[in-house]
Amino acid sequence: MHIARWTLEEMAARWLAEDVGRGDVTTGAVIPPDRAGVARIEARAPFVVAGLPIARACFDLISDRQVAWHAFVSDGGEVAGHDALARIEGPLAAILTAERTALNLLGHLSGIATITRRFLKEVQGTTATIVDTRKTTPGMRLLEKAAVHAGGAANHRFGLDDGVLIKDNHVAAVGGVEAAVQRARASVPHGLKVEVEVTTLDQLDAAVAAGADAVLLDNMQPEMVAEAVKRAGGKATLEASGGITLENVRRYAETGVDLISVGALTHSAPNADLALEVEL
Repeated sequence: MHIARWTLEEMAARWLAEDVGRGDVTTGAVIPPDRAGVARIEARAPFVVAGLPIARACFDLISDRQVAWHAFVSDGGEVAGHDALARIEGPLAAILTAERTALNLLGHLSGIATITRRFLKEVQGTTATIVDTRKTTPGMRLLEKAAVHAGGAANHRFGLDDGVLIKDNHVAAVGGVEAAVQRARASVPHGLKVEVEVTTLDQLDAAVAAGADAVLLDNMQPEMVAEAVKRAGGKATLEASGGITLENVRRYAETGVDLISVGALTHSAPNADLALEVEL
């Protein structure tokens, strides 16, 4: 997934301002301003890489583009312990000032890509597609969804404005699944798909009868999802969601469901273990 450089730098500037504040007093006191340096970002354990472009933007901004950046891997690539991800040359003070922000972002996003790749391996050989959700860190949705993409999975809707997903509270507010789907059909722009969340097979039947393009099967056990697949008969895209883990995702995938959405990809991924080392 390509993200424009100006977008990356806009985000990086916000997070650098949070960390640097009025200035890096430690680096300013210890490192001569004309001291050049070389550093490398290296893995401390195996993981899938994501976030190199935003990490680079941090070093570019702090150094006023005076650093030379050479990446040894691209987002989506896999590294082993002690593998180098990138080499950075330029003003040492700038490298050290940007270090923590860049590594925080790179570690978090690589963690997302890594757990995403694990989910994909669990469903290999089935027809199910792993997708993310809107359970993202505020301000980081674009980067976190890019990390999911780097891990090999697909992105669900990015926000409330690019897809209709009728949730349980919407359904309750208008008196039922069929009414909610019909109201959405009557008011959304032509071509915009309508998805509705259901918790029972009767609701599934109502959603399909009302013409929903997709149905989210919320917190259903694999056996119930398998029955839903049979009852829908291919008339709507089916998405399993809720309680999906690495331990049970294969069982869901084998039901024949089309999509499996996993909030844990973005809200529970452990950080990748990496570090920046100055080459003396």
